[in-house]
Amino acid sequence: MPIPIKVAIIDDEESARKSLARLMKSAGIEAATFASAPEFLADPIRESMDCVLTDLRMPDLDGLKFQEQLSQVLPAVSIVFLTGQGSISSSVRAMKAGAVDFLEKTIGEDALMATIKDAAARSRRARVERAELEELLNRFAHLTARERQVFALVAGGLLNKQIGFDLGVAERTIKVHRRRVMDKMQATSVAELVRMADRLGVRTKDQPP
Repeated sequence: MPIPIKVAIIDDEESARKSLARLMKSAGIEAATFASAPEFLADPIRESMDCVLTDLRMPDLDGLKFQEQLSQVLPAVSIVFLTGQGSISSSVRAMKAGAVDFLEKTIGEDALMATIKDAAARSRRARVERAELEELLNRFAHLTARERQVFALVAGGLLNKQIGFDLGVAERTIKVHRRRVMDKMQATSVAELVRMADRLGVRTKDQPP
């Protein structure tokens, strides 16, 4: 059974919050409402949200400044602007900063729900990717300095003999280091190790500094 989407609705107008919450509920989406961005940021429930649907012009903290703060505390959570007072410059800034969409409050219900579902899917993918990267970083942190050198050279396509020559180490010693790198990184092939190096930003021999 799929996990229900959770959306945070932020709008200083109570009627708008209630209307949007009812719409979300009718589509099987869980909604939490907030009268301001600071109220949402201060609530621990923020950690479980898949998407934030927010007005642009609000007291205390406007939508664009809120977007900046959200990207710092919850970088994986998608944001969708829904406003009746938008502008081209505001929408451009919001989209450049990573907003999923910038919608007018006159948008149809079907289009709004489609955007919310897309935003939630992006958030969930981003969370998985961040978790995977953190796990890779943890594995990489357990490599010794020499193993990191071997990692980079193997990912760069060098053979054991070439790596040994580069590092001034016997080929049999490189084989030991290589096996340890594969084990510690939990890589089943060199191709997988190359993908890991790319995700970690490990500079291989054939890359410029």
